[in-house]
Amino acid sequence: MATQEQVIDLQRQNAVLNRLLDVSLILNSNLAIKPLLGFIMEATCEITSSEAASIMLYDRNADQLRFVAANSPGTDMAKLAAIPVPMEGSIGGQIVRENRSIMIQDESDPRIYRPVDNAIKFRTRSLLGVPMQIKGEVIGVLESVNKREGPWTEEDRSHLSILASQAAVAIQNAQQAEALRKAYDSLHQLDKLKSDFIAIASHELRTPLGVILGYASFLQEEAQGEASEHATAVLNSALHLRNLIEDLTNLRFLQLGSTELSREPVPVSALIEAAEHDVHSLIAAKGTKLIVDRTHGEALVNVDRLKIGMALTNILNNAIKFTPNNGQITIAMEKRHHEILIRVQDNGMGIPPDKLERIFDQFYQVEDHMTRRQNGMGIGLSIARGMVQAHDGRLWAESEGLNKGSTFIIALPLVEPHN
Repeated sequence: MATQEQVIDLQRQNAVLNRLLDVSLILNSNLAIKPLLGFIMEATCEITSSEAASIMLYDRNADQLRFVAANSPGTDMAKLAAIPVPMEGSIGGQIVRENRSIMIQDESDPRIYRPVDNAIKFRTRSLLGVPMQIKGEVIGVLESVNKREGPWTEEDRSHLSILASQAAVAIQNAQQAEALRKAYDSLHQLDKLKSDFIAIASHELRTPLGVILGYASFLQEEAQGEASEHATAVLNSALHLRNLIEDLTNLRFLQLGSTELSREPVPVSALIEAAEHDVHSLIAAKGTKLIVDRTHGEALVNVDRLKIGMALTNILNNAIKFTPNNGQITIAMEKRHHEILIRVQDNGMGIPPDKLERIFDQFYQVEDHMTRRQNGMGIGLSIARGMVQAHDGRLWAESEGLNKGSTFIIALPLVEPHN
């Protein structure tokens, strides 16, 4: 029959093992490195009944150990982290090299690395250190310092080894998570710089390009012979550049993804006028006739002026691009129940019936990318639909087939009048 002392000892061991189980659950659910290290220090002292604890990680390049955590009273962690622990002549170095735990019961043991004690004004009287391993590779040392009562025991060694194994995995997971966070932050900043550059570049290029298109169109009409041919070449190059600028602008909106909308009541006519202004130079360069029926233009829609304007401009750019020189585009509005329909109709190349939905896919082009005559990446319509849908609207296309023109319809909810 077990004695009372044996029962108490079993209860204590059971409590420690339950605590190790609790620690394992907490370590596996924490990916923030600083609180994780602090928790490991507290758990080490509690489980081994010691005054202090520390973690040193092995720097393979420098072949030395570095403190990453310690909780001895009054410890300046920044000062401690700056003190390298050599592999030769230190307990930590021996633990890493030999991949085994070491107990120091006597403070006179010469293996205790006193420069650390002197730097942080601490006295190591006893020490238990165990290797921290991941897949058989020693990554560092977990130390328990100054046993509160009596000497270190084999139970202390076993319990600390279990904790060290748990801590090694948790630290590696936290370090990987931290590396991912830093990489994400760097990518986010890079994306912002790229987005800002695209916005500034496309804006700054529009004005000089508009002048080039205007003069090239004038020269093409007024000049004769070789001069006219040169003007045509300049005009075609300018149109190509205009397509690239539109792609840059569209790409920026595509990368922004779903953003918050800054809604306000806007007359539909104001949206159309803004889109007309955006495509004016392109209309003039291609000699396209733009007819706008402003009936119902006073109707109000609650929209983000910039984003719906981008959608409408994208649709007009698409119509101009696929309409031959001197073609015709018509914009008309129709009220239907609680919404307004904006129709953009052209007499261009048309769309095959089986492609009426696919044209809204990102990077899709009706013509084969190796042989197509039109420039562009094929994202303008997908962005336009995304912008319209974000406003609880709809965008679709209608066409009787190739060479029979196309009609794009935007349906937006009307601002309901107050009763």
